[in-house]
Amino acid sequence: MPDVHLGRLGYMAAWRKPRNGKYQGLIGLMLVATGISAFILIAYTLQITGLTLTEPTSRALLLGFLPIYFSWQAPPLIAVIAAVSIGMAVVVAFVGLEIRDANLARRSHDAGHKKLSPWVLMKSTEGVFHGEVTITALIPAHNEEDLIAATIRSLMGQDRKPERVIVVADNCTDQTVAIARSLGIEVFESVNNASKKAGALNQVLETLLPQLGENDTVMIMDADTVLRQGFLSTAAKHFTDDRGLSAIGGLFFGEDRRGLLAQIQKNEYTRYSREISRRKGRVFVLTGTASIFRARSLRTIAEERGRLLPGIPGQVYDTHALTEDNELTIALKTLGALMMSPPECMVETELMPNLKALWRQRLRWERGAMENIATYGVTSTTARYWSQQLGLGYSVFALWTYFLLIVLQVVSSDTWVWYPFWIIMAMIFIAEKVWTVRKANWKAKLLAATLVIELLYDTFLGIIFVKGALDMALGRKAHWGDDHSKDLKQVSA
Repeated sequence: MPDVHLGRLGYMAAWRKPRNGKYQGLIGLMLVATGISAFILIAYTLQITGLTLTEPTSRALLLGFLPIYFSWQAPPLIAVIAAVSIGMAVVVAFVGLEIRDANLARRSHDAGHKKLSPWVLMKSTEGVFHGEVTITALIPAHNEEDLIAATIRSLMGQDRKPERVIVVADNCTDQTVAIARSLGIEVFESVNNASKKAGALNQVLETLLPQLGENDTVMIMDADTVLRQGFLSTAAKHFTDDRGLSAIGGLFFGEDRRGLLAQIQKNEYTRYSREISRRKGRVFVLTGTASIFRARSLRTIAEERGRLLPGIPGQVYDTHALTEDNELTIALKTLGALMMSPPECMVETELMPNLKALWRQRLRWERGAMENIATYGVTSTTARYWSQQLGLGYSVFALWTYFLLIVLQVVSSDTWVWYPFWIIMAMIFIAEKVWTVRKANWKAKLLAATLVIELLYDTFLGIIFVKGALDMALGRKAHWGDDHSKDLKQVSA
């Protein structure tokens, strides 16, 4: 197939919603303050309930000769009830706002603000046949010679093949372009692009989107992604059956990589897929690993940049966003779009091989997510995203306080004291951890049963969260270098 040679994207001198550094700094401070409040609240609870670490203990003999010490000390019932009630109230409030916003968007007749609501889309195409659903796949790639062939083969090996595949080569200096061409795939090479993945996609979409009709879709998938069989046929059926559907996101699982760190990430992704399933396919983030968009949806986003949405008019992707897939999801939701993640749309994605790479990836995700909600502000659409960030801040410091209490207990006593109440709580946490990965292999369940390893991993992620929030609060600019192909995929924690 012939290569695609498109002209350089002409940037419009246009108004864009400003990134207010002071406002983002306040957001960072608020997230840190929310976390610190967890520590203060727990400490205050210990004080007013009279809970101490020097409670008298009981002694028993294990196996008839091994002495153990234990204490029946436990938080007062009223404190437990209050904690559970507050947590449930917060969850119900934010989830309720999310569901309400989604339901209102689906029924909205406001073609001026909710331009992608199902009613608006279906009304505008009523009684007209726009042809069968087509899929044009774009694969943004920067020096992906080791992975691009497997990605292309998984795409072309689908039981329902895409009508067109274009590798979007962005400043490649290796054999990515040559390999793609050798497999008969179209190649678009970005021109003078300094905006990484988002900029390269903007260039190709500027020329591609005007050629596509109402039933044409665009799939954007990372060059390190392998599709599970049935992804495209499932997506095409959903777009055919529902003219009001704007986008479909994939559910991702980890590649077949061995090692403890790899298994921890696999468990994390397994739980994410389970959470989406429990949400009945409601999308939290349209993952950059592989998502499909109705062409009209992408055109509408480009039209609304600088008006209803932040960004430069005419560009689909906001090149100032660190996590473009998260920002694009919020943009679609702001316009009332209906999105879903069917369980059949599964993709295999690359796992971070070491802690350094993982740190870089997750810091980008966290900082990007914070900046996105700071840019959009507090709305019914972003309520769920705000609740996630505030919840993360609170849980991080709550977990650290728990560890601190353990340390204080150890140093303040000559003997180790067992607390049956907290042992029961630990058993409940272990059961929950194992249950949420029950569909994975035995390694996943064994790792979950240890609890401690995943708690340490959560602590690692907590440090990243605090780092991202502090960087925002102090106005530090994010620097990510030129390697922008390995750490762009988003997960919701």
